[in-house]
Amino acid sequence: MATALLTQKYTNDVQTNSQKHFGYLTPRMYAYRDKVLNKKPYIDAQRALLATEAYRKYQAQPVVLKRAYMLKNILAKMSLYIDDETLIVGNQASGDKDAPIFPEYTLEFVLDELDKFEKRDGDVFYITEETKQQLKKIAPFWEQNNLRAHADTMLPKEVQVYMQTGFFGMEGKMNSGDAHLAVNYQKLLKLGLVGFEEQTKKAKANLDLTKPDSLDKYHFYDAILIVIEAVKDYAHRFAKLARAQAKTASNQRQKELLQIAATCDRVPYYPAQTFAEAVQAVWFIQCILQIESNGHSLSYGRLDQYLYPYMKADLDAGIETEASVVERLTNLWIKTLTINKVRSQAHTFSSAGSPLYQNVTIGGQTRDKQDAVNQLSFLVLKSVAQAHLPQPNLTVRYHANLNPAFMNEAIEVMKLGFGMPAFNNDEVIIPSFIKKGVKKADAYDYSAIGCVETAVPGKWGYRCTGMSYMNFPRILLIAMNRGIDKTSGERFAPDYGYFPEMKSYAELKEAWDKTVRYLTKMSVIVENAVDLTSEREVPDILCSALTDDCIKRGKHIGLICSL
Repeated sequence: MATALLTQKYTNDVQTNSQKHFGYLTPRMYAYRDKVLNKKPYIDAQRALLATEAYRKYQAQPVVLKRAYMLKNILAKMSLYIDDETLIVGNQASGDKDAPIFPEYTLEFVLDELDKFEKRDGDVFYITEETKQQLKKIAPFWEQNNLRAHADTMLPKEVQVYMQTGFFGMEGKMNSGDAHLAVNYQKLLKLGLVGFEEQTKKAKANLDLTKPDSLDKYHFYDAILIVIEAVKDYAHRFAKLARAQAKTASNQRQKELLQIAATCDRVPYYPAQTFAEAVQAVWFIQCILQIESNGHSLSYGRLDQYLYPYMKADLDAGIETEASVVERLTNLWIKTLTINKVRSQAHTFSSAGSPLYQNVTIGGQTRDKQDAVNQLSFLVLKSVAQAHLPQPNLTVRYHANLNPAFMNEAIEVMKLGFGMPAFNNDEVIIPSFIKKGVKKADAYDYSAIGCVETAVPGKWGYRCTGMSYMNFPRILLIAMNRGIDKTSGERFAPDYGYFPEMKSYAELKEAWDKTVRYLTKMSVIVENAVDLTSEREVPDILCSALTDDCIKRGKHIGLICSL
């Protein structure tokens, strides 16, 4: 949109909504939001090409090293850009909202839909002829060399019928990587990646290589060191780009670009010292985790808790104002919206809108059971209200002693009508965690990590939870028909009865209960097969390094979560 037209649009919006409770985006963030929202999403082959290059070169290496070299190759060679409006840098693909391809998970649906992406009813993606040819060229290498193919061979014959007939909607797991978690951002900001690097080197030095399992740990530690160096170099590439752009920028933008460069020189490798550095460090990791893996629901955790000390220090020092904090937060939310993921058309029928479920949690209680609401909690609400975007998801942790003014502000955000925030009830969730054996301090530190799931940030996560998508009405028909599926004609369950011969609804209920239990068991078998394949084929090294105990145990997150 031309600058003059955009300026007039901004002026009109402000005048029309002059009493808006939460105020307005700054003109630059308004322009940035408009730019990203109106950007056409393209299929981006660059990541796929670079991943293929690395997999070919390092195919004989242990899988953890192959994955580390893959991420290193991508971060070193992928296209970088800095939007004119932004104060935060880091991109997942070659353009805002473009969707990178992850061939190590699957290329099957991508190749099937090359000529259909632009014709979908929803989640439309554009694709150039050059991109189509690039993806076709690498396809033979991945044909039997991806997560989906390996998962198919792992499935026992007892569950093949459910996959062949599409009864279990497992695509979200078989085409995706680790997700539904929040890494330990608080620890990252405090130590920097250099702190994780030091821990890894120490753990590696202490290995007894005469023990067989030490060899796997040795390679895992090397993989972490490779990835940390790759992330540092990625940030330094942005520092170099910012300085190059500063040479021809206006005075104000030149100053901003030089500050961006100085920030990228430090974070995320070194500990954050300012609010701006902390936000940039968090964004770098949030973005790179979604370059490493295509799992969704990579969440920010309790952002108002771990960013608050940096904000308060900068406010007290006069480095930041509340207005500048809100602008940087809205910038972060717009950057969050630039992350994208392409799903198959079949998957979009249940997950339309390209949801990524990147959740931000605010409010709740501290580990010592005090109300955790702080000044930043209010500013997050304000920034989300101003941005008015579908990403990130915002969750407020509610409890009996929640600051009433904060609760009222959360309700004001709800009244804006864009589905934010969701509420998680501490009075229910915390006791349930403790009952499951979670330490009390950790239970009080939980966050939302997707659409509805909860976990302790940096402690554990899930893959694509609940993705079997069993059709309960269809199961009822199976229970009524001697275990035979009416749609496919295949036997899906044992014969627990035939409805015309049943004498009471109690008999039907019993048949239903047995059928559901049987099919749930079958779905667990399928999920186990996919999880095992994921652990063995596509471990996520950076994600593992930033999750507690992975370095200590010398195991990546897939293996830790399966213990």
